[in-house]
Amino acid sequence: MRIVIAGGGTGGHLFPGIAIAEEFLKRDNKTQVIFIGTNRGIESRLLGQLGYELKEIDIEGVKGRGIKALMKVIYQIPKSLWQSRQILKQFRPGIVMGVGGYASGPAVLTAHFMGAPTVIAEQNAIPGVTNKILGHFVDKIFVTYEQSKTFFSETKVIFSGNPVRASLAAKVGGTRKKRNYRQLLIFGGSQGAEAINKSVMEMLPQLRGMKNSVRILHQTGQRQVEEVKTAYKQFDIQAEISPFIVAMADAYADADLIICRAGATSLAEITAAGKAAVLIPYPWAANDHQTKNAQALEAEGAAAVIPERELSGAKLFSVVENLLRDEKKLRQMEENSLRISKVDAAETIVDACIKLMAEKNGYH
Repeated sequence: MRIVIAGGGTGGHLFPGIAIAEEFLKRDNKTQVIFIGTNRGIESRLLGQLGYELKEIDIEGVKGRGIKALMKVIYQIPKSLWQSRQILKQFRPGIVMGVGGYASGPAVLTAHFMGAPTVIAEQNAIPGVTNKILGHFVDKIFVTYEQSKTFFSETKVIFSGNPVRASLAAKVGGTRKKRNYRQLLIFGGSQGAEAINKSVMEMLPQLRGMKNSVRILHQTGQRQVEEVKTAYKQFDIQAEISPFIVAMADAYADADLIICRAGATSLAEITAAGKAAVLIPYPWAANDHQTKNAQALEAEGAAAVIPERELSGAKLFSVVENLLRDEKKLRQMEENSLRISKVDAAETIVDACIKLMAEKNGYH
């Protein structure tokens, strides 16, 4: 099998693609997988380390960037379509999958008009612009949330859940370690989140009273790593600070409570690991989809949600302290989180892709 996975830009788009690639390779280690992305997204930094080949095209996003950016992208579209055609013509894929992000658009659209089977994966409750457009052309659409179905043709949609990487799936449902402290995991996505970092630093004077019973692993992003380190040191609170956590599977496994944004991939990983979370949705995400994602977990009793407009050090500490001191509540949230996880999402997607390749145009 020859598989193309297109998209990226952020970990939220890329990591499900990696999980799908892993499942294809698990089925047949002779499978060839390439990714199509850009030289600016996380894919350009991460895929090579994982042993995957990245083919780059020239395309950018336009949302919120003004008329100049729009004109630049209009100029880039023909070039990105031509680049995609050259890549696909040489590789001759059995299927092309878009996993979100602007790089997926030219690749999937080109593949469709070349006659290849095409699919997309939509991680969020409300689809992005690229996937809304591609939904009219592709053969199948994999969704994470039931409410996403209303945006696409019902005959194309498969409710798969959002796939998580094998290293995370392997630790699903692990029992929480018995120890005399609680482990907090804090992160704001692959590039950090300034609002989360700021509110955590604001709550440190109050958290100092629990410093002997709390350990912290905090992914800050590159910009604020030194500032956050200084704050923890000032209040003598034991914490491991990192701009980016590579061993995320271990970080999830060790956590008693997670504080993070509400990107769909993060939530898929949190539920796969069966963890309780305090979610702070990014309020400027397209169509406010992070709020919808977070509310879905909150409704299932798996998370507490703090809108960013209500976020402060005092508010965050109040929520965190109440959860860390309530063993019964924390355990119930963990059970609810694991109950709603879709740990077989990658298997569901790959099964459907293999079936599609067998059905359409003799692809294999």
